[in-house]
Amino acid sequence: MTDAIKNLILVASGKGGVGKSTVAVNLALALQEQGRQTGLLDADVYGPSIPTMFGPAEKPETDGGKLYPIEKYGLKLMSMGYLVAPDVAMIWRGPMLASAATQFVTDVEWGELDYLIFDLPPGTGDIQLTLAQKFKVTGAVLVTTPQEVALADVRRAKTMFDKVHIRTLGLVENMSYFICPNCETRHEIFSHGGGERGAKEMEIDFLGRVPLEPKVREGGDAGVPLLVGAPTSSTAQAFRDIATALDQRVQAIAQESAKKETTRRILPIVQG
Repeated sequence: MTDAIKNLILVASGKGGVGKSTVAVNLALALQEQGRQTGLLDADVYGPSIPTMFGPAEKPETDGGKLYPIEKYGLKLMSMGYLVAPDVAMIWRGPMLASAATQFVTDVEWGELDYLIFDLPPGTGDIQLTLAQKFKVTGAVLVTTPQEVALADVRRAKTMFDKVHIRTLGLVENMSYFICPNCETRHEIFSHGGGERGAKEMEIDFLGRVPLEPKVREGGDAGVPLLVGAPTSSTAQAFRDIATALDQRVQAIAQESAKKETTRRILPIVQG
């Protein structure tokens, strides 16, 4: 990771269908809204979601050496979906995917960023391993839905990150519940409390829960993310709370690392 990017955050799920990209998009927007310079990198080469969720854009400009990210709603964005036509299938093997992921970090002119949010593809494959080997990753945010079938895959993702020495910063429970717009009754469609229990079991922070709300889907399909299209909704506030919890966690880690580095430098002097 370049010195201009302070924190590289991986948003992962271990499986598809849990709303990982929705969380990555609105988490990035919430961090930007809170004054953190933020970029969002779509690492799902086979099924890039970011161009759909942010609406159409021209191809990224280049100076012949580096690509310049697309900018929308204050965010810097990059995705394979901005470089190829929507109906083109990317028939690539693992090493090509890993190479693309690396280039999206090193060959894009991101500028100064507090956070680069990496929207990972489902699974535990080459891209995740390459990032661990090539860059100093601050940590990963895991996304699940409440039911056990989703949590089982999240546990595998956590194990993978442990093996490659990437810290898991916390867990987000998406599609946590649904509030009927007519009767305002809360419905636990995908069970209840699975994310919080899973976080406790894995000994990681529970960053928060996001309700199942039609405005999230509508905004994603229309190219206007929830934090832009419905900024006063309770779901938008849920994303802000998660962003705050994540930022506090990252700042605490940075302070802890600074103390350890100070001790490492001073201890030989004292002992000598």
